[in-house]
Amino acid sequence: LQELNKYLTVSTSTSIIIDNSSDGDFLRIDFNISFPAVSCEFASVDVSDALGTNRLNITKTIRKFSIDPQLRHKAIEFHSEPVPHVSQHGDEVDDEAVEGSVSLNSDSFAKLSQEHPILVVNFFAPWCYWSTRLRSSWEKAAKIIKERYDPDKDGRIILAKVDCTEAVDLCKRHHVQGYPSIRIFRKGSDLWDDDGHHEHESYYGDRDTDSLVKAMEELVSPTPLENQKPALEKNRPAPLTGGCRIEGYVRVKKVPGNLIISSRSGAHSFDSSQMNMSHVIGHLSFGKIISPRVLSDVKRLIPYLGRSHDKLNGLSFINHQDLDANVTIEHYLQVVKTEVVTVKSSHESSLIEQYEYTAHSSLAQSVNMPVAKFHFWLSPMQVLITENPKSLSHFLTNVCAIIGGVFTVAGILDSILYNTIRLMKKMEIGKNI
Repeated sequence: LQELNKYLTVSTSTSIIIDNSSDGDFLRIDFNISFPAVSCEFASVDVSDALGTNRLNITKTIRKFSIDPQLRHKAIEFHSEPVPHVSQHGDEVDDEAVEGSVSLNSDSFAKLSQEHPILVVNFFAPWCYWSTRLRSSWEKAAKIIKERYDPDKDGRIILAKVDCTEAVDLCKRHHVQGYPSIRIFRKGSDLWDDDGHHEHESYYGDRDTDSLVKAMEELVSPTPLENQKPALEKNRPAPLTGGCRIEGYVRVKKVPGNLIISSRSGAHSFDSSQMNMSHVIGHLSFGKIISPRVLSDVKRLIPYLGRSHDKLNGLSFINHQDLDANVTIEHYLQVVKTEVVTVKSSHESSLIEQYEYTAHSSLAQSVNMPVAKFHFWLSPMQVLITENPKSLSHFLTNVCAIIGGVFTVAGILDSILYNTIRLMKKMEIGKNI
């Protein structure tokens, strides 16, 4: 029975060798991370490494979904375009520009949005460089639009502004995280998606006076049909919520590097003291994901696989702002490749590859813009686990040896016992005589 149990038990040998991976010079990183306080509008996935590679705002293999603070995502995917670069602005900044736009707070915003078919609002911050550059052009454009579409007589469109350092709650309600943010609100002809969620638009066009006036004129053009969206490429739906779930994968070189998720834009400013990079990791793994079918084929080797390939899954890293502002959350990952060679028959074997990692995380204040950073370091060594094949003939030979040995020993014991009893009987007979 012991020999049978030994024959049926998987026996392996483990060795440490130089990494001779068959999957090339690149490594795939799959992830699904939720940020309750980072808008999909500016969320950017970047990759850098020790060789000088620096890829910014990767979008081809990344998907984004707007989520609420409870991490519930909307049914509609947020289709991110390339992060806006520096837009064209007016040539000069006029500090004494005529006030052409209407200043709004929470109460006046609600009232004005119901009075005019189209309300275009510049959400700005006085300390912001880009807001300062936009100010003169915005006021001039607002004055021109007001003269062409008198609010008292026509009123089809009106331009307004909101100071986000004063109307903080109003800006948070509309998920404004980058300054300036130009939002377009429509009365009666708002855009609705298939699930009935209300949408408004963000303007990403040039910011000089002529471009702004032209864009506003296009907005006033005849309203499109019910299911038709305006054909303005510079306008895109604004995020439905203030959070974002980012999922997908990136391919990185097998050298020490970083996966960085942050808010990024070439034409907006961000208040670093208000940036909260708290996140929940739904999934993070390196290399190819082993399919359930493959795992089912190697169930006998499960004790050696899958222990640390997704160590961060389901963990939350929340900044409750106890550390004050400008908090960067960093993860240090040391990645080791494990190869398992299984034996299917005497002439056939299969190779299973998996990357496992250890993780250490920290929250620390930074003088720069807060980010979520994953430092990864790949070991030049790999673990090789080889299944030791068992020979049926060897098993049968051992079984026969055990049976033969037991039979021989039993015969010897039987002979000793028999001769002992016989001798004792002879001694008793001798005494009686």
